[in-house]
Amino acid sequence: MNRIASLACAIFFLIPTAFAEPAGPESSLAYGFEDPGLQWGPCPAFIPDGCEIAVLHGDPAKPNADVFFKVPADFTIPDHWHTSAERMVLVSGKLTVMYEGQVPVTLTPGTYAYGPARMPHKAHCEKGDPCVLFIAFEGPVDATPASPPAR
Repeated sequence: MNRIASLACAIFFLIPTAFAEPAGPESSLAYGFEDPGLQWGPCPAFIPDGCEIAVLHGDPAKPNADVFFKVPADFTIPDHWHTSAERMVLVSGKLTVMYEGQVPVTLTPGTYAYGPARMPHKAHCEKGDPCVLFIAFEGPVDATPASPPAR
């Protein structure tokens, strides 16, 4: 009888784990741009001081990384391009974006924008609140000045 009870207990405890969903390597997450847990780092050297980036998800050296990009109010982001397309939503501030050959667009909080890969663009964060932009990169995160920086 003890062998049958032991077998029944083993089956009782093993069957549920055999059908359980495997634990994935990722957890869900949520961040606000003022979250104290965010680790803000510097932007590429060609962008003036005051610009910061926080990685939200993924590895910036690999495809599909998400970042917050933050600049102070009344700040100009120089002409540049990315090897990746970028999908963006403005979270804070008012940002005027100018893509080469296109009409400038002013983003307000909640506005979605798409930037094609390798298309030069610049932007200006208007006076008022700092601009925080959520950016989802399709490829690795990079930024290349559209023209050599002034010396």
